Amino acid sequence: MTTYTIFGDGNMGTAIAGVLGKGGATTVTLSSDEAPTATIDGDVVILAVPYPAVEEIIATHREALVGKTVIDITNPLNFDTFDELVVPAGSSAAAEIQAKLPDSRVLKAFNTTFAATLSSGKVGDLTTTVLVAGDDEDAKKALITDVTAGGLDALDAGSLKRAHELEAVGFLQLTLAGVEKISWSGGFGLIK
Repeated sequence: MTTYTIFGDGNMGTAIAGVLGKGGATTVTLSSDEAPTATIDGDVVILAVPYPAVEEIIATHREALVGKTVIDITNPLNFDTFDELVVPAGSSAAAEIQAKLPDSRVLKAFNTTFAATLSSGKVGDLTTTVLVAGDDEDAKKALITDVTAGGLDALDAGSLKRAHELEAVGFLQLTLAGVEKISWSGGFGLIK
């Protein structure tokens, strides 16, 4: 089974660990206090932190991330205005991370779900679907296998270029929840 190191012990990190653990994967969750001195034991690293925290994790653990699959769950919001993304136009947080970690396999996943829908496994009457984008087919298949083993649906959303669109969807969902047009247990569901 896969071993995951999850940077971030907040709602999302905890919910993701729960899903993966249900499927039989081993998870090690690191708090922000543990992150700077942590050893990365996992085959896969999940960045379940706000986007501004990613840079320090990369700077501190760059060598340890070589050859790993790195899953970016961030939505790179401008937290001051809550009205724009802070990555260059046409890019994505995941693409920026891949540029900084050329020897890692970067995936975008979990950013279009809320912690509540990961934990409950439901968006309304639908099973929660995790969308996964990335350029490494084997890494995507492995994550999709582990997510579905944990009781959720997962869908290959295409190449890492699709992270741009996934982040736009995540941004829309967050802004709708922020103004209470949808609940934090709501979201988008897919019918296949």
